[in-house]
Amino acid sequence: MRQSTQGSAETGIPEVRATGVPRVPSQPLAADVDRERGVAAGATRGEHTHSEPPIPRPRLVQRASVRGQILDALRTALVAGELTPGEVYSAPALGERFGVSATPVREAMQQLALEGAVEVVPNRGFRVVERGTRELAELAEVRALIEVPVVLRLARAVPVERWAELRPLAEATVRAAASGCRATYAESDRTFHRAVLALSGNEQLVRISDDLHRRAQWPLVGAAPAARGRADLMADAAQHTALLDALIARDPDLVRALVVEHFGGAS
Repeated sequence: MRQSTQGSAETGIPEVRATGVPRVPSQPLAADVDRERGVAAGATRGEHTHSEPPIPRPRLVQRASVRGQILDALRTALVAGELTPGEVYSAPALGERFGVSATPVREAMQQLALEGAVEVVPNRGFRVVERGTRELAELAEVRALIEVPVVLRLARAVPVERWAELRPLAEATVRAAASGCRATYAESDRTFHRAVLALSGNEQLVRISDDLHRRAQWPLVGAAPAARGRADLMADAAQHTALLDALIARDPDLVRALVVEHFGGAS
């Protein structure tokens, strides 16, 4: 008499059906095993596998965006004199001021530390670097050594119509100066200078000069936030339009005089 016996998973006894033919438990194919092992290994390394789609990472993009916005805000506050040279500011306190967590503020301040604007104070925060008139004069000298020869060379090589295209940027510096806002003028001033130097086609030159220009705009120790008033900004902006007029008129002597004067009081 044939009987049906149910095998036990624990004992490993094969299951016997009514036909009396043992049924071998199904075994995975070698290819399946290799594929599963590969999936497991990939998952362990954090790689995407065929069994799951790539996971989008919008939070990282958003975080980078917030960090960039905070960096711009801190740079503006620095130029405007809202961050006092010599004072220590903590990331949590600044984060509360800007309505964000301390993390993007800390990352932005670390970038400013790399640029030389602030110093890291362990367990406290970041101290705004104290600069004197000597450092400002040194920055102006270095900028002049780099930019003056370039502008004089471009004055002979760049077509008149290319200089005329920079007129809106020069006029923007005049409007920014009229507002009396140092931060607004600082940005428009650097934009104009970058556009002039960009005509050289040398990206490294533009990057280095812009970094020096930015550092020259940081406030001096002991200086009042409005130490450089509206009249000074207007005079500086007027040199931009005068320089363009001379470049368009192809007057090399006037160009040289204006460039040297502009960098003599560079800020």
